[in-house]
Amino acid sequence: MASIFAVSLVAVPLFAPRAAISLAAMQAPPPPQDATPPSAPAPAPAPAARVLTLEEASRTALAQQPQVRQAQASTLAAQARADEARAPLLPQVAGSAAYQISTSNYVQRPGAVPNQLVSTQSPTFTTYNYFNFALSANQLIYDFGQTWGRYGAAKSSAEAQAQTERATRFQTLLNVRTAFFQARAQKALVASSRETLANQERHLSQVQGFVELGTRPEIDLAQARTDVANAKLALIQAENNYATARAQLNNAMGAIASSEYEVSDDTLPPIPEEEQPLETLVQLAYATRPELASLAKQIEADQKLVSAARGGYGPTLGASTAFAEAGQRLDNLGWNWNAAITLTWPLFQGMLVPAQVRETQANLAAAEAARDGVELQLRLEVEQARLAVRGAKASLTAAEQVLVNAREQLRLAEGRYRTGVGSIIELSDAQTAVITAESQRVNADFLLSSARAQLMQALGRETL
Repeated sequence: MASIFAVSLVAVPLFAPRAAISLAAMQAPPPPQDATPPSAPAPAPAPAARVLTLEEASRTALAQQPQVRQAQASTLAAQARADEARAPLLPQVAGSAAYQISTSNYVQRPGAVPNQLVSTQSPTFTTYNYFNFALSANQLIYDFGQTWGRYGAAKSSAEAQAQTERATRFQTLLNVRTAFFQARAQKALVASSRETLANQERHLSQVQGFVELGTRPEIDLAQARTDVANAKLALIQAENNYATARAQLNNAMGAIASSEYEVSDDTLPPIPEEEQPLETLVQLAYATRPELASLAKQIEADQKLVSAARGGYGPTLGASTAFAEAGQRLDNLGWNWNAAITLTWPLFQGMLVPAQVRETQANLAAAEAARDGVELQLRLEVEQARLAVRGAKASLTAAEQVLVNAREQLRLAEGRYRTGVGSIIELSDAQTAVITAESQRVNADFLLSSARAQLMQALGRETL
């Protein structure tokens, strides 16, 4: 039996059943002596799949993501509102032109003071033209800071919205980077599943040859076929997961396009500050995060609104002037000019001003509390991201060691099976260990890239 087994090792290559080869050789008819095999046309090469890089995905998201475009539009609207609030501080100039046609029948109003003009004529439908052209200007001089306060508050609100737009950009970049790394991980799992299927098919060929020679039982062949079927199922699931991940990446980018592309193997390099102490990172986040800058501007706006509301206790001083020409004929108009200074002081408005002051003070207190809450949240985000990076780096190192050991275990199991020492169960277990280790390594790599993306977002950075 030992000599027969030794011959089988020579006659049956590793992962190639001799019986299948000999059967194919016996069934194939010999080619004619004078026949020239026809030359088949070479198949057209398949078009290379487009490769999407991390930089391209990020650039596309910043240009097309609806949330980013909505934030940009909100910033433009806030800037326009600031210009609207400035308008009352500038001169208000208006021109008017009027044409009137009417009768001139005199009718004495009851109760009017009698005068010397007594109408003795009967009313008629005789009409007269009347033209009136006027140009007027008004200028606010002083209103105890009400208009200036509202204008300053609107400017600060626009600056706060600009910082909110930056925060939206950061969140969009985090989303698209996470989706990209998820797609890249699924791509790696597809490659791993294909490699696993190829290994299982080679095992099946090897086991089939041994079973046909009678050196292995039939149950080994059944187990090998089950492993191949499971590997095919895993490959189908991995390919579907990869396609789903690409669709999710398209959604994160805001791209309405085909997902028939391949993601590149791009990753994030180490962040220079990822090994810094927690307090250093927290202070860096406080200085750079747009959420805090936005709330600081909102607090500034609320402070100006409080001042503007208090200005309602005082009067408003304004100036106006007007020039007008009027008459019955365009070639014979008379002109007039006037100027006025107006002081308006609302002495009592039903306690409106005190209520407005209390409202603006409450809004200011709410904005200050929101700032404190964001500081707490940022500290938590920074600490979580920092710990996630540290844990993912350690996990990746351990996962790579596990994968190296699992592959060595598979190599030894294959050798033991070839020599008849190992069993098909041992070989299947070793292959399962490789599959698990490869998945763990892919997951650890995904977690590290995602953790670095989260740390970048926590530190308020678009790029390294």
